[in-house]
Amino acid sequence: MSNIAFIGLGNMGGPMAVNLIKKGHSVIGFDLSEEALKTLAAAGGQVTESALSAAKEADVVISMLPSGKHVAELYSEEFIDSLKPNTLLIDSSTIDAVTARSVAKLAVSKGCKMIDAPVSGGTAGAQAGTLTFIVGGKQEDYEKARPILKCMGQNIFHAGESGAGQVAKICNNMLLAIHMIGTSEAINLGVRHGLDPDVLSEIMQKSSGKNWSLEVYNPYPGVMENAPASRNYSGGFAVDLMTKDLGLAAEAGLETKTSTPLGNTALNLYRMWSEAGNGKIDFSSIIQFLNGKA
Repeated sequence: MSNIAFIGLGNMGGPMAVNLIKKGHSVIGFDLSEEALKTLAAAGGQVTESALSAAKEADVVISMLPSGKHVAELYSEEFIDSLKPNTLLIDSSTIDAVTARSVAKLAVSKGCKMIDAPVSGGTAGAQAGTLTFIVGGKQEDYEKARPILKCMGQNIFHAGESGAGQVAKICNNMLLAIHMIGTSEAINLGVRHGLDPDVLSEIMQKSSGKNWSLEVYNPYPGVMENAPASRNYSGGFAVDLMTKDLGLAAEAGLETKTSTPLGNTALNLYRMWSEAGNGKIDFSSIIQFLNGKA
């Protein structure tokens, strides 16, 4: 079992750290939230007053942070110099590939190993230990990290070299946003014509319109008991986070001169919905925006 430092114990990082403890690992965590630290301690983890003190004796450092800026600030030269040689660094934040490659290059130059390993599966997947990890980095570092990742996830993919995990993740989330908007439009149209949203959803699930949003995350209230839509869009994956990821996808498109018209449209819709004061609720709430409830 490994000594693991976990930096960032929010809605995703907190449950991930708890699952590591359940699998027998020794976890010491740091977060700016006192409540998050108390939750980890209650689960059997250790807590400390800084990221530096959490990581200095760790075999593995895992981070789950809001943005590329925060990741770059954490993995500074001072921070990496304080680590043991050959420490494995796993960043599970969703950030731009440029920052992911930059911090990995610094880590390797200082004798550490690093992979980017963003996740898919949301808070429910984090709690259940069924996340999908999308890894970028050297093959040998991926193999070393895999047993750790399996304690928190079900599906582990090696996408390529450093930054590849981030690229694959933003491609996935761009598609997720697009089919959530499409699903919402289709259900709205049917309901306006008098169809039962349950019946229409079942028809589309068994037809060529089938997609993940219909199967497990229906955006119409009351159709799926456990979906955020049936909890007034609480929990789940926030509109602001989807907006951030769509922004990363737009930046990636500009970098490679790749046309992403649907992704850009989705970004504009989610940005407007966020600016209307809905940034903290689940992204499936976009169905309300399409209903004119901004």
